[in-house]
Amino acid sequence: MEIYHDILECMVGALEAKDQYTCGHSNRVADMSYDLAKTIGINGTELEMIHIAAHLHDIGKIGISDNILNKSDKLTADEWEHIKKHPEIGHNILVRSKKLEYIAHIILFHHERWDGNGYGAGLKGEDIPLGSRIIGICDAIDAMTSNRAYRKAMPWTLCREEVKRNKGLQFDPRLVDALDFLWQPWESQNR
Repeated sequence: MEIYHDILECMVGALEAKDQYTCGHSNRVADMSYDLAKTIGINGTELEMIHIAAHLHDIGKIGISDNILNKSDKLTADEWEHIKKHPEIGHNILVRSKKLEYIAHIILFHHERWDGNGYGAGLKGEDIPLGSRIIGICDAIDAMTSNRAYRKAMPWTLCREEVKRNKGLQFDPRLVDALDFLWQPWESQNR
């Protein structure tokens, strides 16, 4: 399994060389996803698969134009439509390996929303794979608490309020509740 982890780390490194924002983001999302999955009782192989999928959740951005990925202004509607293809591109990259099919499946749905208004397949609620829901909430938290070219990082207290406001809308209510045990350690680690 160690060789797979090394190969996957190289893939993340290739993406980080292309996308300025992704540098560090994948590792932070992976660490948070691991913490959240453990908090709700996931362990063993499933925990490892979610952790690896979180590392690779944005790998499909390799197929997105550099001009769009590194744009410092607001994206146009057309550019946003291109960005929204990255889960499918990532899925198509990873599904080529039988051993990565489960991880590819998690990645495909990580931008779905609990209320069905996300992107990908329009899944909602429990139809969204649990690993995808975990990565989705951790991805959103890291995005909100990180500086972007077009805006400053949101303070952790405001991020927490935003996540709670989207409980049952964007995010799985059970996962939002489980975060109560993780906010303080994550903030103190200054992720």
